Amino acid sequence: MRRVAIVTDSTSDLTAAEAAEAGIRVVPLYVRFGEEEFRSGVELSTDDFWTRMLAPDAPFPTTAAASPGDFQAAFEEELGRGADAVVCVTIGGKLSATRTSAELGAGVLAGAEIHVVDSNSASLGVGLLALLGAELAAAGRPAAEIAATLRARAADIDLYVALDTIEYLRKGGRLSPARAAVATVLSIKPIITVTDGEVETADKVRTRARAHERVIELLAARPVERIAILHSRTPGIEAFRDAVVARLPGGVDPAHVRISVIGPSIGPHVGPGCVGGVVLLRR
Repeated sequence: MRRVAIVTDSTSDLTAAEAAEAGIRVVPLYVRFGEEEFRSGVELSTDDFWTRMLAPDAPFPTTAAASPGDFQAAFEEELGRGADAVVCVTIGGKLSATRTSAELGAGVLAGAEIHVVDSNSASLGVGLLALLGAELAAAGRPAAEIAATLRARAADIDLYVALDTIEYLRKGGRLSPARAAVATVLSIKPIITVTDGEVETADKVRTRARAHERVIELLAARPVERIAILHSRTPGIEAFRDAVVARLPGGVDPAHVRISVIGPSIGPHVGPGCVGGVVLLRR
């Protein structure tokens, strides 16, 4: 049987244990706090990231894509370990240069069968596709078929996250100070999504409770195959998960329900206290 290696990037928010169990190789992005730079998930764990992020007077963190060389090295190592082909699932190409880096890294390895799949999503939107790819690889599916399946299923990914504060959008330059001030005064809680590979506002509501309820409505709008609840150190996340699962039409296999803390590659863009989820819609 030909072995297909599954590779993804650290925006997938898969923990090291989850990735190892599924046999997925994770290529880290870079996170910078001032002059210090770390590889996400390697030199900077999710817990360490949030501790730094919430520290008083901490510099605002920034992220940078993995390089083509990072992906080339990962692909070469997997092929050197006996893989016959590689399928790499990345964050949406409109959200990061990471997909381009993966394509450039693959292009250097002439003759190797490497398929780069643009998830058109982020966080567990990437991770759920990578996990599905790992299951298909374990079942002996060829690399081209896995890549084609994942590209098709990317259209079935929905992501909704309610931000607790717009401060991190402002700090990251995605919201003007004036608009941020108005939103703060009005207690607006934006709900973001990813549509056609770009971050958009799905709704704007007032109060945290209403934002959480609206996210539940959005996540439970259609039958789902898999779901990942996302949060950034948000209290009461288990109750939120239970509320979502209870509303899912047709239910969901408990084995395909997970709770994930947003990691260093995505965390700077959403800030603490956010809550939401990613679903892979049922076909």
